[in-house]
Amino acid sequence: SQHVLSQQQRHPIATGDLTLLLTAIQTTCKFISTNVRRAGLLNLIGQAGSSNVQGEDQKKLDILSNDIMINSLRASGKCAVLVSEENDDPIFIDTAHRGRYCVVFDPLDGSSNIDAGVNIGTIFGVYKCRDDSEGTLDDVLRPGSELQVAGYCMYGSSANLVISTGQGVNGYTLDNGIGEFILTHPNIRIPSRGKIYSFNEGNSLFFHEPVTRYLESIKFPSNGKPYSARYIGSMVADVHRTLLYGGIFGYPSDKKSKSGKLRLLYEGYPMAYLVEQAGGLATTGTERILDIKPTDIHQRCPVFLGSKEDVEDVMAFHKEQ
Repeated sequence: SQHVLSQQQRHPIATGDLTLLLTAIQTTCKFISTNVRRAGLLNLIGQAGSSNVQGEDQKKLDILSNDIMINSLRASGKCAVLVSEENDDPIFIDTAHRGRYCVVFDPLDGSSNIDAGVNIGTIFGVYKCRDDSEGTLDDVLRPGSELQVAGYCMYGSSANLVISTGQGVNGYTLDNGIGEFILTHPNIRIPSRGKIYSFNEGNSLFFHEPVTRYLESIKFPSNGKPYSARYIGSMVADVHRTLLYGGIFGYPSDKKSKSGKLRLLYEGYPMAYLVEQAGGLATTGTERILDIKPTDIHQRCPVFLGSKEDVEDVMAFHKEQ
């Protein structure tokens, strides 16, 4: 909180509204972190018996995390529109509690890993309503390049909050003793090239030729050492490692998923924004993710992101096609 306030002071025209919204988001992350850690004790593990708009089975913790996020953002008085992975339609905040910001989020990414205790996380992005708007669908159906804030909170051995407000990327770790996020990773910069690739190679049968050829090139290089494979199956965890160590994370479109699997608005955009702010690249293979104009709140897209040189390599294979 103190670090965000100090950044606010650099902007003379700042109203403090965005700072209050970020405070609401970090408070939400603390609540979710507590529930993730105690899920087994509170009977929050397992299926809820329902599915979301993507047709994915919802976990009990999915629904609870979504409710916490929505209630906290609504109570902040700073939001006009909310878009969640777990809700079919956008949520428009009533006039009495309406603010100037729109938040898109995945309340609990990687929730299929909950029962196994694997790292999971919350992903979010923040847009500001257009000057002539009080909060409509058009305020969220905008390219990721127009985001004001992007971030995620990863729940694992510790709760790690990673945020960018467009001036680099900072990482914070939750100190449970005092209940505050402490700045532990200032000005995160992703290496220009890494040694790790993170793809779900269980889908190799369905990969298109450029992806297959790229993976062959890093697993069986003509000179040098092959890349190491690391794939957790939780986007937050895989991207967090990629940000810190370098390399490439990829979830391409394939013969089975023609548009890819990851959602553009609340997964692709925030992660692409963070990676670019840290000095990396994020692409569909043929175009910059942040330049895509969305047409649906649950739209999907292929994703390749990570170290600049690694992402340029995979783009080169797509150009050769």
